[in-house]
Amino acid sequence: MDTTRGVIFDMDGVLIDSGAHHRAAWRALLDELGVAPARPDYWRLTIGRPGNEAVELLLGRELSWTEARRLADRKRDHYLRLARHGLPAVRGVTTFLDELATASIPCAVATSASRGDVDRLLGPLGLRERFVAAIAAEDVRFGKPDPEVYLLAAEALGVPPRACLVFEDSVVGVQAARRAGMRVIGVATAHTEDELRAAGAASVIDDFEGFAWPA
Repeated sequence: MDTTRGVIFDMDGVLIDSGAHHRAAWRALLDELGVAPARPDYWRLTIGRPGNEAVELLLGRELSWTEARRLADRKRDHYLRLARHGLPAVRGVTTFLDELATASIPCAVATSASRGDVDRLLGPLGLRERFVAAIAAEDVRFGKPDPEVYLLAAEALGVPPRACLVFEDSVVGVQAARRAGMRVIGVATAHTEDELRAAGAASVIDDFEGFAWPA
């Protein structure tokens, strides 16, 4: 494998600690629809997926594109309401990004969230300007676990996929990065270490506190 020359981060659960707000937003949507969750960890079905794909999994049935988009937008409304006062960065990630900058390692974001969410959530934390590029939902045809978002991020960095290191908290995100030919370190903010390793993560961290470069 090539020496790591670029680092790519998922956003939710990797850069920002948004899991609780996402879980509450999905639950609010289900409550509006009068649908009881099929299982206690129902929210795991949504992790890393675009909203219009996740809502079909939650409801257990196919929807028209229009209906899936409408419900995904409604979930996003709940999320924005809950996150109105901002979200904290994942522990230690700012210091780790400082180390990457010192080492002249370019970084990108590869997320299933919208570009507006990237700017709105990372901007107030002073994180948005640390990334050469941000590949968001509007930029891809296929969501994770398809590798498209990671391949586009590598292209934006000007780094071959095999020389990219990815940080991901979702099983589908790990699968996407591995399919892109990248090494992955899992961040256990949403899934367990065993789940992330089974998906292809080379190692797993709880957060970035005390995590040092080179990884």
